[in-house]
Amino acid sequence: MSHKKLAEDILQYVGGKENVSNLTHCATRLRFNLKDNKKANQDELEKLDILKAVEAGGQYQVIVGPHVASVYNEVVKIADFGTNADTANENQEKPSMKSRIFDTISGSFTPLIPVLCGSGLLKALIAILTAVGWLATDSGTYAILSAASNAIFYFLPILLGITVGLKLKVNPYIAATIGAALMEPNFTALLQSGGNSSFAGIPVIPMNYSSTVLPVFAAICIYSVLEKFLKKIIHEQLHLIFVPMLALLVMVPLTVIIFGPFGVYVGDLIASGTMLIMDKSAILAGLVLGAIWVFVVILGLHWAFIPIFISNITVNGSDQLLGMLIVTIWVAGGLALGVFLKTKDKKLKAIALSSLIPNILSGISEPVIYGIMIPYRRAFIIAAVMGGISSAIGGAIGIGATQVAGGVFTIPTFLPVWSYVILVLGSIIVTALVVLMFGYESKKVGNTGDDVSSEKEASTEIQPVTSSTAVSEEITSPLIGTVKPLSQVNDPAFSSGAMGPGIAVEPAVGTVYSPVNGIVSHVTKTSHAIMITSENGAELLIHVGIDTVKLKGQYFSAHVKPGDEVKRHDALVSFEIENIKAAGFEVITPVIITNSDSYKEIQESRKENVQTHDVLLKLSV
Repeated sequence: MSHKKLAEDILQYVGGKENVSNLTHCATRLRFNLKDNKKANQDELEKLDILKAVEAGGQYQVIVGPHVASVYNEVVKIADFGTNADTANENQEKPSMKSRIFDTISGSFTPLIPVLCGSGLLKALIAILTAVGWLATDSGTYAILSAASNAIFYFLPILLGITVGLKLKVNPYIAATIGAALMEPNFTALLQSGGNSSFAGIPVIPMNYSSTVLPVFAAICIYSVLEKFLKKIIHEQLHLIFVPMLALLVMVPLTVIIFGPFGVYVGDLIASGTMLIMDKSAILAGLVLGAIWVFVVILGLHWAFIPIFISNITVNGSDQLLGMLIVTIWVAGGLALGVFLKTKDKKLKAIALSSLIPNILSGISEPVIYGIMIPYRRAFIIAAVMGGISSAIGGAIGIGATQVAGGVFTIPTFLPVWSYVILVLGSIIVTALVVLMFGYESKKVGNTGDDVSSEKEASTEIQPVTSSTAVSEEITSPLIGTVKPLSQVNDPAFSSGAMGPGIAVEPAVGTVYSPVNGIVSHVTKTSHAIMITSENGAELLIHVGIDTVKLKGQYFSAHVKPGDEVKRHDALVSFEIENIKAAGFEVITPVIITNSDSYKEIQESRKENVQTHDVLLKLSV
C-alpha cells in the first residue's frame, strides 16, 4: 500500500479531517488530537497496514512504524492542514488536565527527537574516533564536531522555547527569545562574576541554564497566558509592537527571578531523587520499571520521562534511569531475533526481520511490540520478564546514558562502555535463546460459555494449546467448494497470515466436515468457528465467513461440542449460505494451521475446486 493511500485511509477512519484538531508524529506514531474520539473506527484502522491504534495520553495514536514521517506528510497534504497540522475549533470537547499535560510534553519534544538522536549518534562517532586514536581531542576537527553534537543540548532552552510555543499556540519566536535570554552573554556574565545580583531591587540568583528543560517549560506556559491577556487589553493595531515588548519585559525578569531557579531546583530534586532510588535499590527499581516499561510505551506515556532523562543528564552528566531502561530495547531485539530463527511462517519471519533492523540500528521498539509482543502472549511475557531482569542488572552495574538516543551506533555513549556492551549482547542472546527454548506462542482453548461480541474477540479466544508432538499429515477439505488463497480473504487477520498459514474455500454446500481424525478443541458460542486438534498433533481453525460473529449464531448449527472425538468427514457445523449472504456477509472460509511453527513446510492444494475427500493441505515436519 502506498503512503498516500494509507494516509487517505487513516484520515477517513479517524473521522475525517473535520474531526482532527491537531496532528503531530514521533518516531513511529501519528498522534491525533480528535474533536470526538468516538468517531474513530479502530477496527477499520487496524485492518490497514499499520501496527496498532491506541487511545493514550489524551491522543489518538496510530502506530505506523519507521516510515511514519512519509505518511504524516501525505496526511497533511491531503487534509491541507498546513505545517502545524492544527485545525482546532471552539466546539471540540476539552481534554482533561492530565491529558493536556502529557500532550504538551509529547508535542514539545516530538519535533526535537530527530536532532536529539542525530546529535547522540554524532557523539557516539566522536567517541569511537577518539578511542581508536583517529581524532585528537585538541584538534580543530574535534572542536567543530563537538560543537555540532553538543549544540542541541547546550541551546536546548532556545529550541524548546520554539516547540513549546508552537504547541501552546503562542508566538514561537518570542518564546525562543525568552529561552535565549537565559544564554545571552550579559546574563551569563553575572554567573561568571560570582555572588548574587538583583533586578529592580529584587534578588536574582545567577544560574547556568544551558541544557535545562523545566525553566523554559514553566516560563513559556506562563507566557501563553500572558500573551492572551495582552492581546485582549491592547488594541489589535498595536499588537505587533507592544505585545512582544511587554512579553519580554515581563517574562525574562520573571524567569530569572522565579521560574528559572524554581525549574533548576526541581530538576536537581528530580535528579537527586532518582539517584537516591538507584542508591537504595537499583536492582529493584530496574526489575519493576523494566518489566512494566513495555506497558508504558504502549500507552505512549514514555514521553513524560524525556524531561527527567535530560534533566538528570544535565545535572549528573549521565542518567542511570535511562541507562537501565534502554536495555528493554535490546530485549525487544532479542525477541525479534528469536522469533525470526524459531518460526517457519514466512510472513512472521518477515515481520520479525523488518522489526529487528530498526530496533538494532535506531533503538525503535514499537514494531517489535505491535508486530510480535501483542499478537503472541508468550512473547509479551518473555519480553516483560527479560526486560525486568536486564534492567535490574543494568541498575546494579550503574549503566549511565549521556544522551537520549538508542541503537547500536550510540553504544559508546553509555558508561561504563564495556559493561554496557556485555549487557546488550546478553539481553539479545539470552532473550533469543528463551524464545528458541520455550517458543513465542501462548495459545489456549477458549471457554464455550464465553460471550463473543466481536470478530477480534473470537479470534483471541479460539487459540489452542500448542502441540509439541506433531507429525506429517494430510488435511482434507472440510468443505465442498472453490479453493482461494488466504490473500483473497477480506480480513487482514487472515490475509496477512497473522492467525497462521493456511488456505480458504468458497463453499458451495453449507456443511463443514471434519478434515482429520481428532478432538474438537473449541466451538464458538455463535458456531461460526471451530477448532480441531488432530490425532497427529495438527491444530486447525475453520472459520466460516467474514465478520459472521455479528450474526450471533443465526443461520449456524453446531453438531459437535468441545471434547468430542470426530472422524474424518464427520459433519461439524451446518450453515445457511444464501441467508448469510443476504444479511451482507461473505461466506469464504479460511482453514488455518495455528501451530505452524511445528512444521517445516505447509503445502497448499493447487486444485481449483475440491470435495471433502480431496487433500487441501500437506503438513511436513
